[in-house]
Amino acid sequence: MAEFQEPEMKASAKEMAEARLPLRYRDYCAHMLIPLNKCRHKTMYLPWKCEEERHAYEKCEYEDFMRRSKMLAQIKSTQEQ
Repeated sequence: MAEFQEPEMKASAKEMAEARLPLRYRDYCAHMLIPLNKCRHKTMYLPWKCEEERHAYEKCEYEDFMRRSKMLAQIKSTQEQ
């Protein structure tokens, strides 16, 4: 079974606490959510603002989901053997 490398946490626990991120959002993409939330607050959540930050955050979340899905599929296939 191939071992998966855990991604690096780029935002520290202190940074996430200072940004007041809820616990469920303190994942490997939190370093992108912090500036996105600052931008959203500054622009009063206007949907056409902060598009680049939002796209980058959503892409990070998707890539993390795909990484976890592949890891789960590999674990299940090794357990079946």
